[in-house]
Amino acid sequence: MKHDIDLRKYNREAWDRQVAAGNRWTVPVGPEVIAAARRGEWSVVLTPSKPVPHAWFGPLAGKDVLGLASAGGQQGPVLAAVGARVTMFDNSPAQLAQDRLVAEREGLSIRLVEGDMRDLSVFADGSFDLIFHPCSNGFVSEIRPVWREAFRVLRPGGVLLSGFSQPIRYLFDPDLEAKGELRLKYRMPYSDLTSLTEEERRRYTDVGDLLCVAHSLEDQIGGQLDAGFLLAGFYDDKNSSGDVQSEYLSTFCATRAVKP
Repeated sequence: MKHDIDLRKYNREAWDRQVAAGNRWTVPVGPEVIAAARRGEWSVVLTPSKPVPHAWFGPLAGKDVLGLASAGGQQGPVLAAVGARVTMFDNSPAQLAQDRLVAEREGLSIRLVEGDMRDLSVFADGSFDLIFHPCSNGFVSEIRPVWREAFRVLRPGGVLLSGFSQPIRYLFDPDLEAKGELRLKYRMPYSDLTSLTEEERRRYTDVGDLLCVAHSLEDQIGGQLDAGFLLAGFYDDKNSSGDVQSEYLSTFCATRAVKP
């Protein structure tokens, strides 16, 4: 179905509104979290619930880390408190402001850059040792450029940690799901921009909610491999909010990929 929505612009404004509304992924961590991280006691997530294994990171002190579409005053400040040199790159100015708030409050040095996750041209080749990319690539229309750019800006031996949604998450009838029933309604490829009627899409746009795209596992995992990465770790996860999907299946994935 034809639409005239600029997805990047729309979701930038939607995430800014989420900050104002107190979305859980936009609430800055407290001083106690940073104090614990400085003692070596820390955890961060790529997906809703499971902490990322520390072994996936390796030693962080002095490493150049890119938080890719990862702002919100949470993971970046924690990794900076552990000793990494952190750059946060995000589409939402309000989300980046949450990282600035924690950095100023805690005396952390964090570089903040606004931009499109598909275009990292502001960074030179081989700028980072590790990229931390939690569930966020469903907010852009294509993701293979994300993987190619991530590969380019990593140094040889660098690591990409990513979280993403399985596409089936978006294919159920939302009205029935709200009543506790899962029934497939939509087909792949799925996008809030093209798979919905105007009336269906207004359930999101009328309230300024985020718009999403369900990327295939071929693009999520195969896209990383095609970009040149080697897959070195994987786990799945459920939504921590306890929705009806989580009663039956895990709809989130996390991958650890290495640049040879």
